[in-house]
Amino acid sequence: MGTRGPIPKRSEERRRRNTDDGPDLIQAPSGPPPSIPSLPEPDGNWHDIAIDWYLSLQDSGQAQFYEPSDWATARYAAELMSRLLHSDRAPNGQLVAALNSVMASLLTTEGDRRRARVELARKPAVSAVPASVTAIADYRSSIGG
Repeated sequence: MGTRGPIPKRSEERRRRNTDDGPDLIQAPSGPPPSIPSLPEPDGNWHDIAIDWYLSLQDSGQAQFYEPSDWATARYAAELMSRLLHSDRAPNGQLVAALNSVMASLLTTEGDRRRARVELARKPAVSAVPASVTAIADYRSSIGG
C-alpha cells in the first residue's frame, strides 16, 4: 500500500496470509528501545503538548530504529508543533499537514507503522480470555453442550 490508501490490518487480523503483498513485515517489541543516544533536552519554550510528544518518542518501540537524524527531525517537529500551538491565529491547514507529514515520517502512529510494514508486538494481557467468555464456556460445559 505504501503511504497512501487505507491503513493495512495488523498481521494477526489478516485472513489471507498466502499472498505476497509486498516486502516482508518487520516486527519489533514495543516499549523502550535497548539504548537511546543522548538526546537534547526539550526546549523550555516549547508548548507542553510538544514536550510530551517529544519525550514520548523515547519510550516508543519504533525508537529502536531511530538514528541521530531522526531525533533531529523529532526536534524540528516539536518546534513546529510548539509554534502552531502557541500561535494566537487560527491553525494554518498547510502547516498542520506539514507537521503531520513530519510526524508520519517518524512512524509515530500505528497507521504510519502499518503503512511502513512495521508492527510493535504488544505483550499479552494478564487474562487472555474475557470473563464473559469464560462464564459462557462454563455454562455450556455445565449443560453438556
